[in-house]
Amino acid sequence: MGKILGIESVYAGYNNDVVLNDVSLEIFDDDFIGIIGPNGGGKTTLLNVILGLIKPFKGSVQFSDDIQLERNNKIGYLPQINKIDKKFPITVNEVVLTGLIYGSAGIFKRYTKSDKIKATETLKKIGICDIKDSAIGELSGGQMQKVLLARALVSSPRLLILDEPNTFVDNQFEGELYEILKELNNEMAIVIVSHDLGTISSYVKTIACVNRNLHYHKSNKISEEQLASYNCPIKLITHGEVPHTVLHKHQH
Repeated sequence: MGKILGIESVYAGYNNDVVLNDVSLEIFDDDFIGIIGPNGGGKTTLLNVILGLIKPFKGSVQFSDDIQLERNNKIGYLPQINKIDKKFPITVNEVVLTGLIYGSAGIFKRYTKSDKIKATETLKKIGICDIKDSAIGELSGGQMQKVLLARALVSSPRLLILDEPNTFVDNQFEGELYEILKELNNEMAIVIVSHDLGTISSYVKTIACVNRNLHYHKSNKISEEQLASYNCPIKLITHGEVPHTVLHKHQH
């Protein structure tokens, strides 16, 4: 089991505002980590640190050698669907191919035959090859998430990061997504940000609560008492066999 990255005593944020305070985390090849926490607690900031979109004010982020050299194609990223402009004139296949753009290559790079084969194979793997020529503006929320997932996977990454993928999609797609991720975890490490602890706890292996600090729980089971001790304002509620979660206002 190889170590993918290590985050040690990281302080990070924007301008002079510290959002993450003395955060440490290690990610290994077979990890499936669920990241939970309140809005504004630093979940997205942590992802931005891992993705290299922001540099920490203090502390270190050490990647394995292959990711250090080729971060663009060793880390797959599925953003929140509401950050995607569905009016942009691009097809499903073209979106997936952009996952093979590395370094300074632009969106209009010439794709090789091998690139196109990879895109087709990935679309088949996710089960959406039949819509590969559709414009993204024609897609449902679930279809769009599958397209973005295919884009994140086309480069065969070592680490897959998902930022609240169950937002704006229906329950059927949500179930399909987590089953897909369960299979993908045999091939890569997965880090998923979600507010839905009740659902992700059935799939993830460990949980990290991020609320300026990070508390790592080496299990997919976490109690309300543990959440309270982590200063993480999430309450667990269960109706019958279907788990739900409610986020409570955080008291600073």
